[in-house]
Amino acid sequence: MAGFLTQFFTWWNGQTLGTRFHTWRHGKKVGQDEFGNVYYEGGINSDGLTRRWVIYAGKSEASAIPPGWHGWIHHRVDVAPVNETYKPREWQKPYQPNLTGSPAAYRPKGSILGTQHRPQVTGDYDAWTPGS
Repeated sequence: MAGFLTQFFTWWNGQTLGTRFHTWRHGKKVGQDEFGNVYYEGGINSDGLTRRWVIYAGKSEASAIPPGWHGWIHHRVDVAPVNETYKPREWQKPYQPNLTGSPAAYRPKGSILGTQHRPQVTGDYDAWTPGS
């Protein structure tokens, strides 16, 4: 019952009822990635291309799509990664979730929220004061 209510009232947890219905009616499962996201295609979109979509294993996070699947879902390649021997390039980094707003977020040197000591102001900068 909780799963039904989650699908009915939220869009960020996997799939909605509309997506479930469309997948049941038109979707053909193409494959699944290492994170458990499932990829489908079926029907025609407004550009005349085959419609492709993903149902996320957890929260809907677009950055959780691996590079090979990203190319397929955006019609940059016609062959899905499960039908070829796709190997990521050496410059492609493994998936890391978006850490913004979390304690593990990137904080540059001098950030107020950073743990490092802020550098002292040198003599080449004078703060503006009203009336000067």
